[in-house]
Amino acid sequence: MPGLLASIFRHPVKGLSPELLERVALEPDGALPNDRRYAVEVGHSGFNPAAPAHVSKMKFVVLARFPELARLRTRLHEASGVFRVEDAYGFGVDVPLDREEGRAALSQFLEAYLSSSVESQMRVLEAPRGHMFSDHPAGRVSVVNLASVRLLEQAVGRPVDPLRFRANLFVDGLAPFAEDDWTIGSTLRIGELEFRVISPIVRCVATHVDPSTGEIDIDLVDQLRRVFDRTTMGTYLAVTRGGLLKVGDEMHAS
Repeated sequence: MPGLLASIFRHPVKGLSPELLERVALEPDGALPNDRRYAVEVGHSGFNPAAPAHVSKMKFVVLARFPELARLRTRLHEASGVFRVEDAYGFGVDVPLDREEGRAALSQFLEAYLSSSVESQMRVLEAPRGHMFSDHPAGRVSVVNLASVRLLEQAVGRPVDPLRFRANLFVDGLAPFAEDDWTIGSTLRIGELEFRVISPIVRCVATHVDPSTGEIDIDLVDQLRRVFDRTTMGTYLAVTRGGLLKVGDEMHAS
């Protein structure tokens, strides 16, 4: 039985809230448009836009460092480039991330919001064309098997929101941990697109954070290790044949 693409998400600013999409066009070797296009460095990250290279996520504003980020809600309006960020009380700002003054305004908002947790100055970085602020130097798209999340949920004994894993694609209709059979370099087909399997995703303390409340409430890394003898959940992919990806597309592994 093939799997089905259940949902698509992008994260315009690394570490901030995901955006649900119904469809998205992907190019070979590309990422979801505007996914991890921006990142907020804490202090000096060492990122050089003239020679972009992978930088550790711990140099940036991410849930693994600042769990309270999960209480923010954000949205990027693609046509205008305006990014909306607001807290749980509805206080927020609208900033044009494609302009320097907008990026500075977002930095100031986050510095104020995280004032008790941050000692260094923040700065919003924009990835140059062809680059994204991924956690993996080669993984451009991430996918999580919802059946694996449900099995983990049974082991934990409480609901586990799949959004804890911050994937781009969530697939359903597979056996739990069917992704363990996807060998590195093999091909996945979703709709009219093809992907090359890059690597499993090793999980960190960011998954311990409830994506709705920002509370650290479940040690999922420990649960994965103790119950399933693993530290991974999900898979990094690279696009090898582009096209239009849609919710409901069938997924086949080969």
